[in-house]
Amino acid sequence: MSHKGPYNAYVSAVGHYFPDKVIPNSYYESYLDTTDEWIKTRTGISERRFLEPNQPTSFMAIRAAQMVLEKRGISAEELDAIIITTVTPDMFYPATAVIVADAIGAKNAFGFDLSAACSGFIFGLATAIQFVQCGTYKKVLIIGADKMSCLADMSDRNNCVLFGDGAAAFLLEPTEDKTIGIIDQILHVDGSGKDSLYQLGGGSLNPPTHETVDKKMHYIYQEGKTVFKAAVKGMADISAEMMEKHNLKPEDVAYLVPHQANMRIIQATADRMGVGLDKVMININKYGNTTSATIPSCVSEYYYDGKIKKGDNLILTSFGAGYTWGSILLKWAI
Repeated sequence: MSHKGPYNAYVSAVGHYFPDKVIPNSYYESYLDTTDEWIKTRTGISERRFLEPNQPTSFMAIRAAQMVLEKRGISAEELDAIIITTVTPDMFYPATAVIVADAIGAKNAFGFDLSAACSGFIFGLATAIQFVQCGTYKKVLIIGADKMSCLADMSDRNNCVLFGDGAAAFLLEPTEDKTIGIIDQILHVDGSGKDSLYQLGGGSLNPPTHETVDKKMHYIYQEGKTVFKAAVKGMADISAEMMEKHNLKPEDVAYLVPHQANMRIIQATADRMGVGLDKVMININKYGNTTSATIPSCVSEYYYDGKIKKGDNLILTSFGAGYTWGSILLKWAI
């Protein structure tokens, strides 16, 4: 929905971080019944990045945050709030946002974690902009960060090849110019999708026990075909809806920024919008599905590569477990 607050929220700086360790498809070829060609053809992924076992999600989030602060030229003490979207927090509590705030020296910020699976960053961004639009806070940092390597069953050839680790961040600030920044948002959930993509173990329904570990209940479970169909429809429909709502033609959109779950889903969404792949941000080939980090990391990489210019219309679109899905129309301001 559009808003009527005194300000628009605009993205004033971006940053990203990926671990150094590269996991190519050949790694899975070495011990699973799969091939580089099979993985590339079905997913579009050539490699992904993994953190070391002793490095938590906050390790990446801290570095993405520091890049944002450095590029914006401000100190962490100027931050008013930090929102981290993740399904792999360092621990259930305290919130990873608190850990990151302490590590970067954000002494004046409050913070919390937000969970919406692969739609986490879109939902978190939609939350963060409310603080800025109403004039309550001037600098809100939103970080999408996930260590998916800790949730993937490395013996499940259908799922383990899909995921990687990464983090990326946006800094939001207010502007009185209503023609730039976050223009609109559309968000949805459909709980009937809860049985198709989930992690059964670890929460209050199935607290950790020897049995939950033995039954592999702490890993990702996904009905691939069911989720694929729902994701194609959800992301394509909502992207088209955003374009129609704002009378945008394909030539008016600089980039579609889709969640990076599967190259075939990305292609289907682009087709529905009527845009070629030259107008689609893609980094799944290098990093796999990094859940909350996919959309902001695409934007950050493209921005630093000089591919985004002031005034560009970006349509950010996600789909995740729940089901959750959403889209944000962003007019680039820097």
